Amino acid sequence: MALLTQQQQQQVAEAVTRAEQRTDAEIVTVLAPRADDYSYIPLLWASLIALLVPAVLHFLSSGMAIYSLLMAQWATFVFLSLIFRIPAITTRLIPPRVRYWRASNLARRQFLEQKLHQTEGRTGVLIFVSEAERYVEILVDEGISRHLDDSDWGTIVSDFTRRVALGHTAEGFITCIEACAALLEKHVPRTQPRNQLPNRLVLL
Repeated sequence: MALLTQQQQQQVAEAVTRAEQRTDAEIVTVLAPRADDYSYIPLLWASLIALLVPAVLHFLSSGMAIYSLLMAQWATFVFLSLIFRIPAITTRLIPPRVRYWRASNLARRQFLEQKLHQTEGRTGVLIFVSEAERYVEILVDEGISRHLDDSDWGTIVSDFTRRVALGHTAEGFITCIEACAALLEKHVPRTQPRNQLPNRLVLL
């Protein structure tokens, strides 16, 4: 199921088209439901907790047989492995640093896969969102970074991140694109008509 409706996707594409009429930058938008399936996380937490079960049970009831302790350990592992696979629970088990690291890696892979490093004048701009991690990042090629520092995008990213957290991803995309266009128009204005990359929203 799409994260955005067809109408919302079209609105994002139209916002990119309008933005690229004001700047030489080539803007690509990418939306991922999550940066990773984190399949190892439920198993990791279930294993760690299950390892503690025999010690806890032995402390509470020193008369338990080894067989009973092992069965309790296995039952705990299987039960928690299943429970921890529920998406809402899995997300809470992942340290923020891990979530952001995975999302950041995916953003950089998308920069290359969407060929943003091959544009004329090296003017590629990626607006990347991973919804589950509530992660937003803007990556630019050297043709843009010569004129703008990473700090110049900070306010735009913060505002977009807040909108994603509220569930207003489509609105966030459009607002972000318009803010980027205003900034890029000042520093990398349009000098010639060109459109080297698709304007559609890329859904992963």
